[in-house]
Amino acid sequence: MTSGEEILSIRDFSVRFAQFEGSSHVLNGVNLTVRRGERVALVGESACGKTLTARSVIGLADLRRAEVSGDVSVFGKNVLDFRDKDWRGIRGNRLTMIFQDPFAALNPVFSIADQLSTVILRGNRARTRTEAMPIARAALESVGIVDPDRVLGSYPFQLSGGLNQRVMICMALVNRPDLVLADEPGTALDVTVQAQTLALMRDLTEQSGTAVLLISHNLGVVRGFAHRVYVMYAGSIVEEADVASLFAAPRHPYTKALLRSVPRLTGENLPDGIPGNVPDYRDPPPGCRFAPRCEFARPTCRTHPPAVETAPGHRVACVLYEPEAAA
Repeated sequence: MTSGEEILSIRDFSVRFAQFEGSSHVLNGVNLTVRRGERVALVGESACGKTLTARSVIGLADLRRAEVSGDVSVFGKNVLDFRDKDWRGIRGNRLTMIFQDPFAALNPVFSIADQLSTVILRGNRARTRTEAMPIARAALESVGIVDPDRVLGSYPFQLSGGLNQRVMICMALVNRPDLVLADEPGTALDVTVQAQTLALMRDLTEQSGTAVLLISHNLGVVRGFAHRVYVMYAGSIVEEADVASLFAAPRHPYTKALLRSVPRLTGENLPDGIPGNVPDYRDPPPGCRFAPRCEFARPTCRTHPPAVETAPGHRVACVLYEPEAAA
């Protein structure tokens, strides 16, 4: 999928937090787009800035005391300029989020019926709680819950992790949003339930035409779910490609190292680790942040490499692919 209306556009987005020990430059010139009906993955190690990026898109990141630059546009509007009133009609309706831990995201003192009906009423799909109940029941059935009445009458702590995750997906999709942000859905679940959850989310979003930005560190999940992939390292996007191209011909040294780190069931060629450590955000290296760990590092890596298109739709931010380096 390479065409369509852009419903999310992040341009040169940088975030620097002031801390007692000094400024922490967490996001560094992030560029990312999602088109209508497209499934896009943002991949990288833990603490690389993926969740901060997603929370900034939906207005849940506390950036009031941060130094922010760039543009984060949803449906053509820069959400960095939004106030609370500007989110009405967008967040929870056209733009929703599935959080990583369903137990933390769902309110333990309200039943599933209370929480799901509130979402339905907010989306103007019903006028009263009584009208919302058949919609809630049908929505739970659509995510494979065979006893929706029991689930509606339950509290989150009375349900399993898998059921709570399905409830979260149901709440995110019940108002038929244009874009869903999925922050590592199913990570806290066992691998079988996680696979079922992602397959369910893929099928439901295909039926509704909903676009998805999937946050993940699991390359296997990404390979079976996404149309396109962005690879993030220490707050910077280092590579962008369609999923087939990325796995068949990764270009950035970090992407290659990440793929080599994936365990293989055959037992042949034990996975390689990536030497070194993720940089300190208070004092990141100049230029390419992966350079201190890269086997191909050179003096020119001390300048921030622009994204170079090496094939249609395949961009990599590495000096190895700049025209002067290739000449």
